[in-house]
Amino acid sequence: METSYSIKFLSNNIILIALVLTSSITYISALEKTSVEFIKTSCSLTTYPTLCFNSLSTKAGAIQTSPKLLAQTALSVSLETTLTTSSSMVTLSQVHGITQREVAAMRDCLEVLSDSAYELKKSLDEMKHPGSKDRGLVMSDVQTWVSSSLTDEDTCSEGFRNDPKMKNVVKGKIVNVVHLISNALALINSYASIRD
Repeated sequence: METSYSIKFLSNNIILIALVLTSSITYISALEKTSVEFIKTSCSLTTYPTLCFNSLSTKAGAIQTSPKLLAQTALSVSLETTLTTSSSMVTLSQVHGITQREVAAMRDCLEVLSDSAYELKKSLDEMKHPGSKDRGLVMSDVQTWVSSSLTDEDTCSEGFRNDPKMKNVVKGKIVNVVHLISNALALINSYASIRD
């Protein structure tokens, strides 16, 4: 009798847990779908919407439907890509057979990327920890810094006139960074225009 009651109690609890898990999964799926739609709609206003969506949709759970978190995440992705590209450029500069002129061009490019990374990091820190500054002033500073972080891809590729293959590799990497930063700036501008 007691065993029968225990089994029934246990099976009822298992059913209850299954129902709770199912409803939680359904809720999470609906929330994630809403977040992905929010990102897609927001990215449609950027210059490079496909790149924007592809770079941010995997972070939908963290972004949810927050314009501020979307802008911060876009900044973070831009910073990570800038740092990765910079590291990749260091490796490219050590390729055997690269000319002195190309090494100098690579150095110039690394300097530009370093400046961009600095501006992006400063912007991200300011958005996350504004201190006692007024929101309008914070966003004005961030917009200025992100604008100045936009790298001129020609600066990075003009030194490779004699090596079209290397020029295309370098330009491709830099263009990706520029496009991500451009998208981040559009999302920052969109967030800045929202009145609290």
